[in-house]
Amino acid sequence: MKIGYARTSTIEQQAGFDAQMRDLEAAGCEKVFSEQVSSIGQREQLEAALDFVRSRDTLAVTKLDRLARSTADLLKIEEQLRAKGAALLVLDLDLDTSSATGKLLFTMVAAIGAFERELMLERQREGIAKAKAEGKYKGRAPTARAKTDQVLKMKSKGVGASQIAKELGIGRASVYRILAG
Repeated sequence: MKIGYARTSTIEQQAGFDAQMRDLEAAGCEKVFSEQVSSIGQREQLEAALDFVRSRDTLAVTKLDRLARSTADLLKIEEQLRAKGAALLVLDLDLDTSSATGKLLFTMVAAIGAFERELMLERQREGIAKAKAEGKYKGRAPTARAKTDQVLKMKSKGVGASQIAKELGIGRASVYRILAG
């Protein structure tokens, strides 16, 4: 059985979502799991699709970036499929892991993706270092440290860390850091 998975990050990306659904249907997917959530969020439909897949099934996606948030995530998903005896089909790459050639290409594409990500992060670090040297980059403004006086005042009144965090809109860990420092 061919199972499809479609995802866009937001509901505003309806045209892209519709295109994925159309392409998965054209590829012969009998069942399609779909969601419109960020890849960094909980992807319940992806989990449901991975749960649903059985031996000899194929999970189809239109593009790799619709499936995984990172190379490590992609490899984990592919391993889950392989452990169940299922394959992965990536339509835009015509990549099918049910064959030896498909497995080889998948591994190469994943490695290239990891390499590209490392290059991007390296360029980003270089750019930040240059901007800092030129005095153009200050970094993110500290939010919790700016509320140190309020945290200490509330704590002295007996307010608990969780309540302080909630009322000031900062993380509980930040409250504990401030109190420890």
